[in-house]
Amino acid sequence: MKYLVTGGAGYIGSVVAAHLLEAGHEVTVLDDLSTGFREGVPAGAAFIEGRIQDASRHLDPSYDGVLHFAAFSQVGESVADPEKYWRNNVGGTMALLSAMRDAGVRRLVFSSTAATYGEPATDLLTEDAPTAPTSPYGASKLAVDHMIGGECTAHGLAAVSLRYFNVAGAYGSHGERHDPESHLVPLVLQVAQGRREAISLYGDDYPTPDGTCVRDYIHVADLAEAHLLAAAAAKPGEHLICNLGNGRGFSVREVVDAVREVTGHPVPEALAPRRPGDPAVLVASAERARTVLGWSPSRTDLAAIIGDAWQFARSISGTKE
Repeated sequence: MKYLVTGGAGYIGSVVAAHLLEAGHEVTVLDDLSTGFREGVPAGAAFIEGRIQDASRHLDPSYDGVLHFAAFSQVGESVADPEKYWRNNVGGTMALLSAMRDAGVRRLVFSSTAATYGEPATDLLTEDAPTAPTSPYGASKLAVDHMIGGECTAHGLAAVSLRYFNVAGAYGSHGERHDPESHLVPLVLQVAQGRREAISLYGDDYPTPDGTCVRDYIHVADLAEAHLLAAAAAKPGEHLICNLGNGRGFSVREVVDAVREVTGHPVPEALAPRRPGDPAVLVASAERARTVLGWSPSRTDLAAIIGDAWQFARSISGTKE
């Protein structure tokens, strides 16, 4: 089959594009490289440097579907510059949906987020949990989910939204390198590399076994496999929403300790005040993905996830140790 992968030069999009190619599909990546990297586009994929707002120039009836990752995703930036997020994440997706409708491309897998849930009332989140995002980023993703639902009902789109929790790890030459970086695993790895003095622990008095927040970490390759299953499972006129996660959590201190073990380097800590809105525990129930998509994560060992991320971090920094 032939797929357009928007944002396919970014972290998750590039890994999904690589998996599509390995499965024998034809792939075109559309990315404006505002946050992605040209070298991240996997070999064998066609590449178009452009915006999703201009997708109508590139989509035609030869495409079987779209996997949509093109979005800004920094929570703090979205608070400071919300219009950037509404313009790109919501306005850009509206243009993409219109282009798909005009071209007769009727299959979509959307990269959504657990940020749509906001501050959860329960430790284990299902897709039925209330959606109350606490940032313009989360709100923009939720707005797109609503938009896709309307498109399915009105125009017969077959769509799946996948709500990620904490994605980590790497897949060969495809890994995580945001600027600025805000995710825990690459931040701790930067400390191990000597690129950052210490890792900040935002609170150590939460009601968890070691006092630090607990989060659900999923390997990016497991995530990619879910996207291929979602593309195959999408049904005309239906909008399926699935959480993706391991179904268990690791605390911040567990992550830091695992980095020390994997890298063999010291990781100094700096205690900082709690961040407003940080729940003590945030873990996904992925039962719907298991039941409906037939998906189950296989790379659930924290040290293995960090080991892959560490190998990638060294490859882009030139570190050989």
